[in-house]
Amino acid sequence: MRTQTILLIIISTISTSSGFGQGDDVRKKHFNIKDNLALEGFDPVSYFEGKPKEGKSEFRLSYKAVTYQFVSQSNLARFKTNPEKYEPAYGGWCAYAMGDSGEKVKIDPETFTILDGRLYLFYNFWGNNTLKDWRKDERKLQESGDRNWKSHLQNSK
Repeated sequence: MRTQTILLIIISTISTSSGFGQGDDVRKKHFNIKDNLALEGFDPVSYFEGKPKEGKSEFRLSYKAVTYQFVSQSNLARFKTNPEKYEPAYGGWCAYAMGDSGEKVKIDPETFTILDGRLYLFYNFWGNNTLKDWRKDERKLQESGDRNWKSHLQNSK
């Protein structure tokens, strides 16, 4: 009986550990990462201060296999207290595209909105600013984007 209990604990530990690793792999696979950085190196906390700013390499943190840069130690500390608050929706891909078609489309890291306390980023190149289109029907696009993003993550398992 004791041997069976120990064996169950070992199997449970191994299963849990590999589950966490897979989650990190899924995040790394699906997040918008450029030059090994999320948000193209912009500080996720700075968006919530009203103006996105480029982070500095000396204030870098990897959270669940995704690396962020911050403008200061203070912003890094704020992120650490509640990373889910500051991480971008849809892994940092264009919110409009995720809501409209479920596609992962690049973003302009300076084109964003905060909706319901979440950071949404948008494509803004060649005269096409998708934030304008998002604002026309943001609730519907947000709901659709949430479903599409969840599907991306689930299809990786």
